[in-house]
Amino acid sequence: MTATHAPLRHDWTHAEVEALFALPFNDLLFQAHTLHRAHFDPNAVQVSTLLSIKTGACPEDCAYCPQSARYATGVEREALLPLAQVLDAARTAKAAGASRFCMGAAWRNPKDRDLDQVAAMVEGVKALGLETCVTLGMLRREQAQRLKDAGLDYYNHNLDTSPEFYGSIITTRTYEDRLRTLQHVREAGINVCAGGIVGMGEGVRDRAGLLIELANLPQHPESVPINLLVQVEGTPLFGTEALDPLAFVRTIAVARILMPRSYVRLSAGRSGMSDETQALAYFAGANSIFYGEKLLTTGNPEVDRDRALFARLGIHALERTGSLPETGDVEPSAGCGCGAAKLCAGA
Repeated sequence: MTATHAPLRHDWTHAEVEALFALPFNDLLFQAHTLHRAHFDPNAVQVSTLLSIKTGACPEDCAYCPQSARYATGVEREALLPLAQVLDAARTAKAAGASRFCMGAAWRNPKDRDLDQVAAMVEGVKALGLETCVTLGMLRREQAQRLKDAGLDYYNHNLDTSPEFYGSIITTRTYEDRLRTLQHVREAGINVCAGGIVGMGEGVRDRAGLLIELANLPQHPESVPINLLVQVEGTPLFGTEALDPLAFVRTIAVARILMPRSYVRLSAGRSGMSDETQALAYFAGANSIFYGEKLLTTGNPEVDRDRALFARLGIHALERTGSLPETGDVEPSAGCGCGAAKLCAGA
């Protein structure tokens, strides 16, 4: 059985994953790109747009987040957006080429009355022909089912970092809280979008630990956003030493190897990346991005810059994803040209 036909693994060890991180850069990228090409059209990227539907005043103490009420970052508290404004933004996103519309609210966990309004947003966005994703904080089992009933396609809930480093970043909710929400989402039949943030002062072992947690879930997340820390003055992580861009690309490559059928998203932090770093990340297996001017409250490359880079690289936007099975063979996507046998939102 070839590597590209092997069943997906859920039993990765630290020793194995740290060994991947330690490979010579070219060897790591070759291995990652081979798997990427085996499961995807290497020149297609899924494009999402993210809208903050409720901004600021979050009670959590996430050390990276300018929306926390605990930090003076200049982010103003805003109420939940009205349905009409959300649908207008979704129409604009679709016209700009997005296939998925993601909605984020700065809540620890949504109240049921708020969830009813979000459900109406999900229904309205789906009616426009877009895939839907929300990130609302922790969910109870019945809340996940309410979103499923509204037709939600993806729920984003990041693990952020390794279990060992997590307490240095967040104290107001536990790692187990996050895993429980992912379980509720999965049990409701909603696609899982779960990833993390790098560049927070963590080491290679922590980056490996984050990817191990994701890859060793009973089912791989359909979408794996890899965020590069966006440093915001007033947050505890402001002034953290910047991560080497090649270390970021290594993280993308290892994510692709561990979760070969998941969409790996270049998420927050792209505004500070060179075109060359992004090109390497696409080669290493990234095949999803956020389009638009900002991600919740932080900057994002403008659409025209993305289009120009896509043109230079010969990349095109994927119209719609669909879900791929956990096992079995998948045919190469049209136009791949590789001849080989042939992986969703967050913040």
